[in-house]
Formats: sequence, C-alpha cells, structure tokens
Amino acid sequence: MNNPQETADRLGSASGGNGFAPDTAGSDAACTLGAFGWNEQWQTAFEAAPKPAAGLVPARVTAQFTNQYRVRCEAGELAAEVSGKFQFQASARGDYPAVGDWVLAQPLPGERRAVIHGVLPRRTAMIRRAAGSVPEEQVIGANIDTLFIVNALNGDYNVSKIERYLVAAWESGASPVVLLTKADLCDDAGRRVAEVESAAPGVPVHAVSALEDQGRGELAPYLRPGRTIAVTGSSGAGKSTLLNWLAGEERQHVQGVREDDARGRHTTTHRELFPLPGGFIMMDTPGMRELQLWDAGDGRQEAFSDIEALAASCRFRDCKHGAELGCAVKQALRNGSLDERRYASYKKTGRELAHQAKKEQAVTKRAKKSADKRLAARENQARPAIDYD
Repeated sequence: MNNPQETADRLGSASGGNGFAPDTAGSDAACTLGAFGWNEQWQTAFEAAPKPAAGLVPARVTAQFTNQYRVRCEAGELAAEVSGKFQFQASARGDYPAVGDWVLAQPLPGERRAVIHGVLPRRTAMIRRAAGSVPEEQVIGANIDTLFIVNALNGDYNVSKIERYLVAAWESGASPVVLLTKADLCDDAGRRVAEVESAAPGVPVHAVSALEDQGRGELAPYLRPGRTIAVTGSSGAGKSTLLNWLAGEERQHVQGVREDDARGRHTTTHRELFPLPGGFIMMDTPGMRELQLWDAGDGRQEAFSDIEALAASCRFRDCKHGAELGCAVKQALRNGSLDERRYASYKKTGRELAHQAKKEQAVTKRAKKSADKRLAARENQARPAIDYD
C-alpha cells in the first residue's frame, strides 16, 4: 500500500497545488458526522451493509481528486483510496465513490488515511455523461437533497441551458431550485424570473445577488440542518461566490468573468463538501460548458411535464406531433400557448437521449460478445483432451 505522504502528495497535485493534506493532530474530530448529514437512516443502512473487512466505520466523501478522496469520519479528516477488491468488483465508473457518498472506511492505525471498502446505497445522484467517445456515466454528486441550478443574469443567461440542468436534476431524485445570480446586473430581473418559471413548471426560481445581499431570506427554507445542497451551473455563474455569501466568509477562491463574452474562468477544480453555519452542507462543483445528459428519460418527462401533458391529449397515442390530425402539441404551438423555443428544446433532448441509448446498447452488445468469447476460451482450455488412439 502507499505511504501516507505519497497519498497526500498525489492529492495535492491533483487539486492544482492547493491540495489536501490531512490534519495530523486530529483536532477536527469534534466536528462529528452529524455536521455532514449523518442520521438514523444512514446508521440503519450502515448496520445492514455487508462488512468485507474488520474495523470499518462510516465516513462521508467530502472531496475527490481523480482516484484519490478526502473523507470525514469520527476520527477526523483522512485521505483515502478504494481497496484492490473494490476496484476488481467495480463494473462501471459510476460504481466508484463520489462526493457526497457515505462509505465503509477502514482507518489505518497510526496514519491519517483510510481504505474504502464499500459505498452505502445512494438516495439521490446527479449523473452526466462523461467526456469521451465511449458512453459512460459520471456521478457529479451523491445524496443531494436540494440542487441549486445557477445561471447568471448577464450574457450567459440561457433558458434552454437551464432546461437541460432540470432534466438531470429531476432524474437525480434531488429537488431542483433555480437561482438567477448577479441580479444586480439585470434591470428587469422579475421578467427573467417569469421566463424561467414558465420553462420550469413547479420549480422555485429566485433572483439573488451576493454583491448586494439580495434574496438571502428567500433561500432560508432550503438551508436546514442536516440537508445537503449541491450547486451546479456554468463557469462564472457565481457558484463559489454563492457558497462564500451563504458561509459569511471566503471558503472558495473566486475569479471574474471575461468581459467580452461573459464566460467564466474555472475557479472550482474539483467537487467538495462544505459544512456551513446553520448546520446545512453545501457541495460546490466545477463549472460545465455543456451538460451531457445520461439515461434521463424520466427526468425529461418531469422537466417538460407541460409538453408531456399536451402529448397525452393527442388523438393518437403514437402521435409524432407532425402532420397527424388532432395533435394537441401542434395546436398549442399554433395558438401560442406552447413556446416554439421550448418545444425545440424538448425535441433536442429527446433526440440526444435516443441516440445515446443506441450507443449504450451497441457498447453493451460488444462487451457481452467479448465476455462470451472469453468464457468459451476458458471452457475449451478446461475441457480434457480426447485421445483418438
């Protein structure tokens, strides 16, 4: 196994030089698991979980740097890696721990590090398609209660982008809330709020400004003790600024946006949990230029529930909303009750998810074919040779 200094060095390198070196004095042990969301339900799940090793304790993943983790247990903050058996048994990228996960950790005696042997079943998980040509899921964050979808009221404001995040949010199981940040830069924030509300049925929408301390009171119902809130959105939308504002102090370094196109610079380079005053936990995430959806059919139905309701009223159950008679969707487009932009967004996400599903099926088919060939080869090797003499 690696020595603790090598682990700490790798963590520091992965986080761009401002990495994690676990505390050596254990002075943070007084910050109990309750401050990170531990409760009776998680205790029950921990007790029911198989224990593949001795000395396992519950811990929450508070940060991730490639294949290295920072976890918090009753003993304090530890550097962690998954066990070799865990790696062998993991069948997909999504099986590995993610920030927000509760894990079965084995603290190593006399060291400020631990080995992760298992992950407790997730209650919620925000997932996107990972970058690359092979379709693969990436867990952005786990066990999230409320997801703040952040979009700035500057040149980066985009309702269609918000709709994409809502698809992933509904699919995750967390409760989405849209925050329109930098409201001080917008002369008509109320109109923008109304636009987003019409594109996000049933989702709370708030205009806030950290600079002018505007809208904090509206967020109070979400900031309850023990609740985990994730913040997601594009670079420069004000996610880290929002965290610092709610914390009452600087927890994350922030940078400005480019003046020519209002695009943000990547301030947050990794996902991380922060326990904040008031007892809630906030997860900051790196900005995403574009959210690639992953297996989000149910989330799409929820995010576009108004269009789904119209489609259910069409005369024909298999209506494609083209030239069919009695199409309620086309009628809504004609009379203006359904926005053309929103319908285009609905169709685009549908095409994207259908295309992705086909790619996943192809990859699964190839993987099964390869597995069958390996199995057949092993069986042939194990079969005794026939003596024809």
